Amino acid sequence: MEQIFSLSLFDLGFRLQTGEVVNPKAYPLADSQLSITILDLIQQAANYNSFLLLLSATKTLNRGISEFVVMAADAEPLEILLHLPLLAEDKNVPYVFVPSKQALGRACGVTRSVVACSVTSNEGSQLKSQIQQLKDAIEKLLI
Repeated sequence: MEQIFSLSLFDLGFRLQTGEVVNPKAYPLADSQLSITILDLIQQAANYNSFLLLLSATKTLNRGISEFVVMAADAEPLEILLHLPLLAEDKNVPYVFVPSKQALGRACGVTRSVVACSVTSNEGSQLKSQIQQLKDAIEKLLI
């Protein structure tokens, strides 16, 4: 079952354009274009079963199988997921915040909001090159 996935800035709930203040702890925050690219890749990874949600994000980081971690900047309270950037830095795994937990949930293929997910990759995965390009883009945000 293949899903058609398209996002607009309205779907993302991109807070910087509406004038709302994003929690400064949500760093680095992806811009609108990078957010769309990340969420599109997560949606594709969901079809390949190559992503894991918050409960497993810590496990994938500890096991060394996480390619990158995506977190929602509008999680309330944000502190529930702020252990992930620390763990990701320890494991040299890039991480990024996207503006909307609702959009992250839709990208993951679930009906609920998702505050964090970890993208993993299998050997020979068709998404390997896309994942690597996104990892490079996320790492540039962290510099």
